[in-house]
Amino acid sequence: MASVLNSIMVILRTPSVWRIVSDLLPFTTPLWLLVLVGLCFGWARKPDWAASFFNRRIGTSENEVSGSRQSVVPGWRVLPNSDFSKEKGEKMSDLSLTEVENNKKLVVTRVDLLRLYRLTEERDGGSSWKHMFDKTLPTMSYQTWMRDLSNGLTQYRSRTVFEDATPEQVRDFFWDDEFRISNRWNEMLMYQKTLEECHLTGTMIVHWIRKFPFFCSDREYIIGRRIWDLRRTYFCVTKAVPCSTIQRRNTPRRVDVYFSSWRIRAVESRRSDGQKTSCEVMLFHHEDVGIPKEIAKLGIRRGLWNCVKRIEPGLRAYQLAGLPSHLNPISGINTKITQEYIESLDNSGCLEELGELERAGNGGKSKGGEKPEPVHFPGMLLIGGAVVLACVIDPGLLTKMVLFGVTGFIWPKKGV
Repeated sequence: MASVLNSIMVILRTPSVWRIVSDLLPFTTPLWLLVLVGLCFGWARKPDWAASFFNRRIGTSENEVSGSRQSVVPGWRVLPNSDFSKEKGEKMSDLSLTEVENNKKLVVTRVDLLRLYRLTEERDGGSSWKHMFDKTLPTMSYQTWMRDLSNGLTQYRSRTVFEDATPEQVRDFFWDDEFRISNRWNEMLMYQKTLEECHLTGTMIVHWIRKFPFFCSDREYIIGRRIWDLRRTYFCVTKAVPCSTIQRRNTPRRVDVYFSSWRIRAVESRRSDGQKTSCEVMLFHHEDVGIPKEIAKLGIRRGLWNCVKRIEPGLRAYQLAGLPSHLNPISGINTKITQEYIESLDNSGCLEELGELERAGNGGKSKGGEKPEPVHFPGMLLIGGAVVLACVIDPGLLTKMVLFGVTGFIWPKKGV
């Protein structure tokens, strides 16, 4: 300690200012390294002040949004929250089958309904599913599977059962982006804005920005949504759609391939009392976020449950809040269908249209019509990236790895 003080005194006696600065640099270097590390980890978690600053930067004022809105489909408009009740929405949705369903400009159509239906019935013609894991909480159970698609992406299927929840509550809960952000049950979503709503079909176009780990930029989504009602079995489709009103930027990076859709229905409670007081959500999800496939798979395998288990307390908070349907009227505007209707789609020429959609949307081709060159990463970089991704998703994982080593992470036991 005395030697350090003596060195500092010698430096201070130096007549040249530049000499003093150059001699002090070795002492301040560790401090600046600590500051840099702190900034990296702090920005990775993106505190509230950063998210609000980011929202201001991209411009979220009503004047800016209203000035940039242009109807994607003729007759579309943005609905004030007080304009429609749930009852009005349900009556108007019946008109969509005759007046709007044949409009080819709808961003979410019966082809997407058929695609989801065939997935739920396991008649989509894809490869077999590989089981990942099962998890159980006192009021929720969760199962998930995965498989590789022909376009190189990985698709995930999950079955979640919530005890003491109705299909309508769960439907409105997943459609309520404002609550998703305010409650923070989905910490990845940092910005949302409704761009368009159709008062006949309930179709929406929303703008999302999601937070990603610090080693890659955040991601931007333009998502089309629509719900079909088959006697209180809800087919909810969300997928990436084109949008010319929001220009592409380098940051955040736009995600062009995104399909995340689910079937919601009432099922019997695990109490085996014969009452359908539980709600089942069957989810199918795949997207192309531009992260190497193996890194994404390892990161999701280790971080998925930590994200999913936050859904259950979020749903319970939504139920306790008793949010009325008129606060989110668009979720109650559902296209009513029958089993005969969906079977007629399955047996009609809609299948050819579905095949064209699959080839156009999942061909794995770039804008120029050529397949992108595969990105090759060294093995250790893949493992290191997966470790960082999993630690960002699950902050407690880093402590576990320090205590118990990383062997179990790199080579997980079979069946985990």
